[in-house]
Amino acid sequence: MTAPTPALATSGLSKSFGALGVARSIDFALPAGARHALIGPNGAGKTSFINLLTGALAPDAGRISLSGTDITEMPTHRRVKLGLVRTFQITSLFPDFTPLESLTMTICEREGVAGRMLRGFRRLSHLADEAHALLAGIGLADSAHAITRTLPYGRQRLLEIGVALAARPRVLLLDEPAAGVPEKESGALLEAIAALPDDIAVMFIEHDMDLVFRFARSITVLVAGQVLCEGTPAQIAEDARVREVYLGAHFDG
Repeated sequence: MTAPTPALATSGLSKSFGALGVARSIDFALPAGARHALIGPNGAGKTSFINLLTGALAPDAGRISLSGTDITEMPTHRRVKLGLVRTFQITSLFPDFTPLESLTMTICEREGVAGRMLRGFRRLSHLADEAHALLAGIGLADSAHAITRTLPYGRQRLLEIGVALAARPRVLLLDEPAAGVPEKESGALLEAIAALPDDIAVMFIEHDMDLVFRFARSITVLVAGQVLCEGTPAQIAEDARVREVYLGAHFDG
């Protein structure tokens, strides 16, 4: 029996800036439906790896595939169309839009009818209905018509996840989803992450080990642009190499 095609995979992925290697022949496979964490010390190459996956950086060598399709040389917007979507450590929303407008615009872009949105919603009511459903699903229905910049930061992070979901991702990359979110606002965000659809493969960069060990089913540890090890949370927690270079400062066991 042949192995299932990974949702996202790399082979020999490499990138250097002069003498600094930020990705060193990385072989990686993210299964469909995964809940995977990417961890490592500062400067390990985690964000560079995500930038390579999404097309923000071009690799010096190696290949990237999405559900078996080679996307190595595709621009970012085509990768999004194929289902590779990311959120950022700092929100990248339209501050003067409402959440309903942001989600509806994303859905219109996905469906190739963004130009019609400028002429009003009348013929796009079914897409606005989808946006309303997404807002309800992430707990933002009561903020549908609020101006985004007036929302608490935690709810802005929720909205960013909603915008990502509106693109109908196969693979969702979350860059420190809880970064900067006050503790009193983090509960709803963590609930939204836990409730992400099972058919979406999720990989997140995160320094909060409580969050990592709560949500990840598998973990990759990067050090100096190389994969140090991969495994289940229990295997990673027990690995002496990981404790030496990273977890000793972040995790008590």
